[in-house]
Amino acid sequence: MRITLKKFLTLILVFIVGIKAFAQPLPDSTITKINTIFSKWDNTNSPGCAVGIIRNDSLIFAKGYGMANLEYGLSITPTTIFHMASISKQFTAYSIVLLAKQGKLTLDDDIHKYLPWFPDLKEKITIRNLLNHTSGIRDQWQLLAIAGTRLDDVITQDQIIKILSKQQALNFKPGDEYTYSNSGFTLLAEIVKSVSGQTLRQFTDSAIFKPLGMGDTHVHDDYTEIVKNRSYSYDRKDSAHFANAILSYSVAGATSLFTTINDMAKWVMNFYKPVVGNENDIQLLTQNGKLNSGKQISYALGIANDKYNGWKEYSHGGADAGYRTYISVFPDANMGFLVFSNLGDINTGGLSHQLADIFIKDTATKQTAVKEDKVDSSAAILKDTMAIKRYLGDYIADKGLPLNMQLKNGMLYYNIYGEINLLKRQNKDTFSIINAPAVKFIFSVREKDTLAEIITPEEVYHLKKYIKDTTQSVTLLQQYTGTYYCKELDCKYGIQLKGKHLFLTNSKYNDTQLNLSGTEHLTSDFWWMDHLFITRNTANKITGFEVNSGRVMHLRFKKIE
Repeated sequence: MRITLKKFLTLILVFIVGIKAFAQPLPDSTITKINTIFSKWDNTNSPGCAVGIIRNDSLIFAKGYGMANLEYGLSITPTTIFHMASISKQFTAYSIVLLAKQGKLTLDDDIHKYLPWFPDLKEKITIRNLLNHTSGIRDQWQLLAIAGTRLDDVITQDQIIKILSKQQALNFKPGDEYTYSNSGFTLLAEIVKSVSGQTLRQFTDSAIFKPLGMGDTHVHDDYTEIVKNRSYSYDRKDSAHFANAILSYSVAGATSLFTTINDMAKWVMNFYKPVVGNENDIQLLTQNGKLNSGKQISYALGIANDKYNGWKEYSHGGADAGYRTYISVFPDANMGFLVFSNLGDINTGGLSHQLADIFIKDTATKQTAVKEDKVDSSAAILKDTMAIKRYLGDYIADKGLPLNMQLKNGMLYYNIYGEINLLKRQNKDTFSIINAPAVKFIFSVREKDTLAEIITPEEVYHLKKYIKDTTQSVTLLQQYTGTYYCKELDCKYGIQLKGKHLFLTNSKYNDTQLNLSGTEHLTSDFWWMDHLFITRNTANKITGFEVNSGRVMHLRFKKIE
C-alpha cells in the first residue's frame, strides 16, 4: 500500500504526540513519594514489585523494584511477566459477558446445560452464582489439599474436574450466602469451552488480548511452557534470605493469567474507555451480586465493586505461591493502580491504596474512631451484668470459628483468635463492635443451648456455647480414635491417641495435634481441615466426622475402623 508524503508526516506527528502524552513526566516530588513506598525492595538482593499508574489513556508511571530472578540476577521491569493468580477471574468473567452478548448463553442458565458431567445436587446452580461466588460449590484448592495434593504439586484442569465431578453436597443452597470459590471459575472456563469451542486461552486471546494490544498476555494452561522474561516466585525465610515458592499449575479460569504492567494498563483503560465490549458490558461485569434475601454483596463478576476514600473502586487481588498481585480501578477518576509482586509477604493491596492516596483526594465522610479508654458509660458499660453473664464463655461456629466472651469492668468484650475488642449494646441481646458497627453479635437461648450469631457485611457465623473441659480423660479421648474414609475424595485420615493428646494422621502429611472443643468439635493446625464436626448414631457412638472448615462444609468422613 502506497503512503503519500502528507500521510507519512501525519503519522509521524501522531506518533510523536502519542509518545509525549505517554511520557509526560510526573513531578519529582511525586516520584520520590512513590519510590519511598517501594524503597525496601529496591535492591539486588530481594524479590520485589512491578508498579503501574494509569491516568486517562496513558501509563503515567511504570517501574520495577527488586529482582525477577535471584539466581540469575535479573531485575523487575514494567515488561516482566507475572502470574496474576485470582486477578485472572475478571477475564474469565468478561469472556462470559461477551458470550452472553453474542446470545450464546445467559447468566441465569443452569450450569448443567453446559456441564452435563457436573453432579445433580438437587439445586439449580446458575452461571451468575459461579460469577458471584454464591454457588455453594466447595473450593477446589481445599478439596485437593484434603485429598492429599500439595499446592506445590503439579495440578491440572482435568484433575480439578475429576474431583468436582464426584461432589455429593454443597456448602449451602445456591444464592443464600457468599463464599469465595475458585471451583466456580474453573467451571466457567469449561463453560466458555463448551459454548465457544475454544479453550479459555484461545478465547481470551482472540476476543480480549489481541484487540487490546496485550501481546505479552496469555492464560498459562501448560506449566511446562517456556515463557521468556517471566518472574520467579519466592517466600521469605528470614530478613535476608528467600526460598523458591513452587507453582506448577496447568489450569485455567480461577488463576493462571500471565501478563505485564504495560499490558495490564490497557485493560485498566478498557473499564472507562471500552475498546473490547462497550459500556453496557463493563456495567454488567461490575454489577454487584445479590443474595436470595435481596442483600447486595460487594463482589460483582470476577471483580469487587466497592468504595475507597469515597470513590467507586473496581478491584481484585491475587495470591498463588509467592505471587501477590492487585488491580485497583477508579472509573470516575479515569485512574488505575497496579502492583505485582513475586514475594509472598508483600501486601500489594495496601501498596496499591498507598499509591491511590497520592493521586486521589479522600472524599469519604469520616467517622471518629472511638478509643477504648474514652468510651462513655452509656455506650459500653452494662447495667444488667447479671443477665449478661449467661452469654459469657466459649463458643464455636459450625464453620469452626472460635469465640470467647468476657466481661471486664462492666463492659463486654469478644476474643477471636487472640483479637480482643469492645462491644456496644444495640438492644437487649444485640451488640456491635465499637469501631465496626456493621458487625453484629446476636445472642439467644434455645432450650438448653446458648447461641450466638456474628453477622458481617459478607458472611454470617452460627455459634454454640460449650463448656471447656480441661480434664479430658484417656478413656474419653479413645472414643475418637480410628480410621476415617471420605468416598468423595477417596482418601483416609486417622485419629490417634499419643500420650494424653489426639493427633490427626495422613500418609501425605506430618501428624498434627487435635484439640477437643466440647464433645463434638475437633480443631487442628491444618488450614484445609482445621475444624471437624463429630457425627454420632442414635446410640451416641461416633460414626465419623464432617469437615466444616473455611470454604468446605459438610464433607463427610465415615469411621471404618
